[in-house]
Amino acid sequence: MALTMLDPNTALIVVDLQQGIVALPTVHPIGDVVKQTRVLLDAFRVRELPVVLVNVAGGAPGRTEQLRRSVPLAEDWTDLIPELDQQPRDITVTKHSWGAFATTDLQQQLKSRGVTQVVIAGVATGTGVEATARQAYEAGFNVTLAVDAMTDMRAEAHDCSIANVFPRLGETGTTQDVINLLDKRSA
Repeated sequence: MALTMLDPNTALIVVDLQQGIVALPTVHPIGDVVKQTRVLLDAFRVRELPVVLVNVAGGAPGRTEQLRRSVPLAEDWTDLIPELDQQPRDITVTKHSWGAFATTDLQQQLKSRGVTQVVIAGVATGTGVEATARQAYEAGFNVTLAVDAMTDMRAEAHDCSIANVFPRLGETGTTQDVINLLDKRSA
């Protein structure tokens, strides 16, 4: 885990920290993930860097071997958690796939703001976070993954993404590593 730098116009993308998902059992305590994410949110907002809050409101329509849930979702299932303290300047994106870029206009929104790098946090490491990181990388963004600001419902998915996938898509580090680089840029 080694972060080398952050581009001058870096955005923070927070994936799927919403009511229905944070209620699910996770490998790491969701409270710790939310706390680290909030530290990142505060740091990006105080520097007036773009913040993207993503929620998921459905899935891609293709067939899968694993059955999908057919139970009705709670009315507030897609609501972003209040701890994110959504601000008027935040970019909000509702996706209908694992990644935040495939079924949204996120790439255009970030490019129009001159963003060249993204820091990604959220849930679930092996699905929403990883798919968003892959799509960001494929779209030409430099990718940083705040590994202590993410978790998954399955330990093996979380560990595999961090050890085997993320180093091929960008750089990994902790929330404090990201803050240190933001502070270094501000000095």
